[in-house]
Amino acid sequence: MTQAVVVGAGPAGLMAAEELARAGISVLVAEAKPSVARKFLMAGKSGLNLTKDEPFDDLMRAYDAAENWLHPMIADFDAQAVQDWARGLGQELFTGSTGRVFPKAMKASPLLRAWLERLGRLGVQIRTRWRWTGWEDEAPRFDTPEGVQRVAAQATVLALGGASWTRLGSDGAWAQLLAGQGVELTPFAPANAGLLVDWSEHTRSRFGHPLKNVALQAGGVRTRGEAVISEWGLEGGGVYTICKAVREGAVLSVDMLPDLPIEDVARRLSRPRGKASLSNHLRKALKLGPGRLALLMEFGRPLPRDASDLARLIKAVPVRHAGLRPIDEAISTAGGVASAALDDGLMLKALPGVFCVGEMLDWEAPTGGYLLTGCFATGRWAGRSAASWLRQQDQAQA
Repeated sequence: MTQAVVVGAGPAGLMAAEELARAGISVLVAEAKPSVARKFLMAGKSGLNLTKDEPFDDLMRAYDAAENWLHPMIADFDAQAVQDWARGLGQELFTGSTGRVFPKAMKASPLLRAWLERLGRLGVQIRTRWRWTGWEDEAPRFDTPEGVQRVAAQATVLALGGASWTRLGSDGAWAQLLAGQGVELTPFAPANAGLLVDWSEHTRSRFGHPLKNVALQAGGVRTRGEAVISEWGLEGGGVYTICKAVREGAVLSVDMLPDLPIEDVARRLSRPRGKASLSNHLRKALKLGPGRLALLMEFGRPLPRDASDLARLIKAVPVRHAGLRPIDEAISTAGGVASAALDDGLMLKALPGVFCVGEMLDWEAPTGGYLLTGCFATGRWAGRSAASWLRQQDQAQA
């Protein structure tokens, strides 16, 4: 028996467990995998981007359609609060030129170790290889190495992730269980995913080349983020930022020279090129590197001869693609538990005493610290809400 059980030991679940334990509530965390926070650790392999240090209104705009819904939760645990929390765990931080905040260690493991030590001191129990399979007599039921276990808990926090990176634990299998309980769900869709492109032989020699100093545009979204030409298509932060617009059907184009007005591009192209090939002329006149040249040739041939027409193409190269990479290869997912299914404390209206947090909620945001900030904030909010709900239940029974 325990007062609260948290299902899923990612950042959102661990944050909920911490808040419950701080409120004096006994907490059991159940994790299906052999170890905790696997996706969190994977994210830290390339530098753990904890949050984005920028004005609050700018931070909130990254959450797009979920901005109003998430506003009170992130206002209660914003970018500064995330940094204070990490420093409280002994982590030295630094902020990059774009406002992204990282631990100086540039990985997740030192922070996670310190966090787990703190949770242990607070009395939080963690069980691994415990896979949640639903409810039995209103108690959460788990498949474990010791057989089926039921946990008689007064409150449950579900922190089961989205539907990407199945090998790390986020498989979305929980959706069917909640749908069977009458919980309103939004279908899953890939977010922060690369683009699938069937490259010609001409471009295959450019795999791994970065696309720097470009602007990607899809619908009303324009970003200066970078991209990389990969075997499968286009990857990188710039692509992830326009992922939602592309998913919804917007045409994608790339401005190869976002710092140059079209008139300047046309004037440079009008210079005599003598015996130089068109590729060399483009390289010399516009300083287009191999990555940008490859993309222009892939999607722009046959190139216009007129300088003005060619300048217009260079400022908006149309990208032909086959959509986003499969959902399991996406960094995150859109869809999940709809906001209408939850009360203001992230408790399911159909299942009193059951709270949902993190990526299993229907929100999305680009990479750059926004995903982790959202997970931390919703986990903290639900943990505090669950603690308050438990106190109310105790008072009602007194």
